[in-house]
Amino acid sequence: MSEGRSEKSNDAFRTIGEVSEELDIPQHVLRFWETKFAQIKPMKRGGGRRYYRPDDINLLRRVRDLLYSEGYTIRGVQKLIKEQGVKGLIAGDDQDVISNENMPIASAAVEEPLASASPAVENDGAAGPAREGVLSADQRSALVELREELTRLRDRVSE
Repeated sequence: MSEGRSEKSNDAFRTIGEVSEELDIPQHVLRFWETKFAQIKPMKRGGGRRYYRPDDINLLRRVRDLLYSEGYTIRGVQKLIKEQGVKGLIAGDDQDVISNENMPIASAAVEEPLASASPAVENDGAAGPAREGVLSADQRSALVELREELTRLRDRVSE
């Protein structure tokens, strides 16, 4: 928990900077997710300054975990939200949906280019057993390696 967060109550609204720091997600990624997930709706004040409610932060945390830790694509998370609703997703009730067969691994930063280049992401019937929002094992491996390389580069730049 950041020092700034300890000064505020758990019910306090947070700025995009505070949320970015707390969740270790760049601010531009948070703004991008707002365009991909209609359920993420921070309150905006004068000048367009965003204020995230505790429920917004919980949803962002769950989206982050699904995308970065559990390997879902943006489309896969959108599908989970549609099927389970925000409350079900935040509660982590997606255990019935997750299996080795349909658990994709992707970085949010590289998912969009893959969606247009890979038949496994789109289920048009020609891609075999692949389902919408699911990557093949080779794609998962390549993305994991890419994500690790990008993380190393980011850390080097930060130094």
